[in-house]
Amino acid sequence: SKDCIAGWLESTLKIKVQAPPEKGKANKAVIKLLEKSLGLAKGSVEITSGTTSTIKTVSISSADETLLQKNLEKICKT
Repeated sequence: SKDCIAGWLESTLKIKVQAPPEKGKANKAVIKLLEKSLGLAKGSVEITSGTTSTIKTVSISSADETLLQKNLEKICKT
């Protein structure tokens, strides 16, 4: 398996990463994957809750919401 955005599960975006859930490695992988996949600047994605859970809430700064939604839809269709 590889790091990927697997699509939507109801209103939740499902993301898969290979990094183990230790010392924040999986959280860093989630952030890096979102930034890269959505074409965002480094540091624009932050996990705001769920750092020790499989369910996380992220905050994305400096992004156009409409463009972000279109990019997510495009990624989740492939």
